[in-house]
Amino acid sequence: MTTDLQTYLLEGCGRCPLGGTPGCKVQPWRTVLEGLREVIAECGLTEQMKWGVPCYTYQQSNVLVMGALKHAATLSFFKGALLGDPQGLLVKPGPNTQAARYLKFTSLAEVEQHAADIKAYVFEAIEVEKAGLKVEFKRNPEPIPEELEQKFAEDPLLKSAFESLTPGRQRGYILFFSAPKKAKTRFARIEKSVEKILNGKGLHDGYRR
Repeated sequence: MTTDLQTYLLEGCGRCPLGGTPGCKVQPWRTVLEGLREVIAECGLTEQMKWGVPCYTYQQSNVLVMGALKHAATLSFFKGALLGDPQGLLVKPGPNTQAARYLKFTSLAEVEQHAADIKAYVFEAIEVEKAGLKVEFKRNPEPIPEELEQKFAEDPLLKSAFESLTPGRQRGYILFFSAPKKAKTRFARIEKSVEKILNGKGLHDGYRR
């Protein structure tokens, strides 16, 4: 997993085998990501690498991460659901996502055009942290195993990806993870499923290259 920003911009997050290849999602958006970084640098957040991507924190609380999708560069807010969106720019990652929201950009010119808007979203996200606000999550019908909750606490991006899955896919994973009697086996099942979840796949979905 990538641990420094320059490597991220050159080779990607390191979470999949495509890092450093033309298939890496980061490669087409390097200039746009650098532009976004310049804007965020003016907002007073601390920059560090988490989960292989640039993460920005306020007093050690995660505020947003910078990343790349196939069709755009993104800024993803951990508590985006609590932000006002007068410009209508925030995107909900999936129908089941409860907290995260992201901004997407496809050119450096677009970043420059919306620089003031980006800062406004970031400053509001900082105020959310200062106020100690939290997103109230709706419970899944199936109880989430303790080991999965622990993994979510360690990896908020995994949590966001899981919440973006359809209810049926979420339930499939929860039942699969909960089945073993030993915690060690439950952890092992979760670890083996991380890549699929991050790629929006269900337990029995295959990969397409």
